[in-house]
Amino acid sequence: MIEIRVEVPLAGSDLRVEAQLPTAVTAVMGPSGAGKTSLLEAIAGLRPRARGRIACDGAVFLDTGQGVRVAPEDRRVGYVPQDAGLFPHLTALGNVQFGARGGADRVETAIETLGLRPLLSRHPRSLSGGEKQRVALARALATSPRVLLLDEPLGALDVELKERVLPYLVRIRDEWKVPMLYVTHNVGEALALAGHVLLLRGRRVEAQGRPLDLLSSPALSLEAEAGIENLFRGRILGHDAAGGVSRVELEGGLPLTVPLAPAHPPGAQVTVAIRAEDVLVSSGPVKGLSARNVYEARVEALERTGVDVTLRCALPNAPSPWLARVTPAAVEALGLQVGQTAWLAVKSHSVRLI
Repeated sequence: MIEIRVEVPLAGSDLRVEAQLPTAVTAVMGPSGAGKTSLLEAIAGLRPRARGRIACDGAVFLDTGQGVRVAPEDRRVGYVPQDAGLFPHLTALGNVQFGARGGADRVETAIETLGLRPLLSRHPRSLSGGEKQRVALARALATSPRVLLLDEPLGALDVELKERVLPYLVRIRDEWKVPMLYVTHNVGEALALAGHVLLLRGRRVEAQGRPLDLLSSPALSLEAEAGIENLFRGRILGHDAAGGVSRVELEGGLPLTVPLAPAHPPGAQVTVAIRAEDVLVSSGPVKGLSARNVYEARVEALERTGVDVTLRCALPNAPSPWLARVTPAAVEALGLQVGQTAWLAVKSHSVRLI
């Protein structure tokens, strides 16, 4: 639990945030100038004029009423800025080791989690943007942080590099169990990583709650125009070279056919991405369709996101809902309502492995 009741003096107007963040990963969202980075800096101790109270799992970082203001270096906060902030004179290994706590084992585990072994002798100038972010993430993990603060770590990366780094963030969430505040403008990233969203606007908290529950709010609705994606974890079952496809089993046992991916051997863990607009919806059983992946589902919610409507659908044994994006006209024509059965169809070539 992260407790925040803080006021941060800023030019123009102060940032005032009061929130209790109950889940492992909170996405911090909102328009530019809303105070997202300033909030992370206050938690990290980089805003010396901040007033109020900040605590993480009982460890008090700031309590001006009690005269408590812990120095940044003593807060055990892992902070990853958008530009990675690596030391140019150190190798990747030197960067990860800088400020490490817990000995060599912690460093080794961070290196293994982020897949850095081939990069350890290289300097930042020779690394790609995605590689720099992975080194910065490993450096933050090696400090044994009480909380991990990520300020748009994928914001400066192109789509291909984002898809390479995102699975590492999912792995950190699942394996390290470190509370994380993740600043992002991308709804897909929030849905993939976070169990909670803190929405800032005008340097105040506009709303907070589960990402799916906030999709229809004005702030997230605007951000959702950039695209919503389903991201699921699974493992490769096998390959059909003649058919040009590979078979994947998603968490919960759901089968999925994807474009042939021989680079991933059977048993390999993968993350699959499916754009919500690529999920076809039918109000009746589907027959004679070229799409290889067809599932019966239950409509749990219909939420207006921008000009479209996002359907939240539950599939048997699936640990997380599927999202489908359709027009309001399609909702009316199909007579879609909460609680009814629908069939979802996805072409194999609409699925990406990342």
